[in-house]
Amino acid sequence: MSDTNSDAVLHALHRVLEERKHAAPDSSYVAKLYAKGMDGILKKVGEEATETVIAAKAGDRQQLVYETADLWFHTLVMLAAADLGPAEVLAELERRFGLSGLDEKASRQT
Repeated sequence: MSDTNSDAVLHALHRVLEERKHAAPDSSYVAKLYAKGMDGILKKVGEEATETVIAAKAGDRQQLVYETADLWFHTLVMLAAADLGPAEVLAELERRFGLSGLDEKASRQT
């Protein structure tokens, strides 16, 4: 998949997540997550983060891809619940690109 397709997937997924905010909880998994509120969404993000770490530790490449996809998905749900989307995160990554990680982190400690 090219970068352009990856970008399109992120933005298409974000549109679906936005639409599901207004759906009945029994109509989709995402609508059910939204109904649980931010605490429920954050719990799921935490679970997926843990599963991703376990997959990485186990060295199972396919499981790591699967769990990372789950983590990214649930992170996108979290962002949408906070009225943010992938564009904001991508813009921040772009801002940081080419900066020393040490310098970037130090700039936040002002």
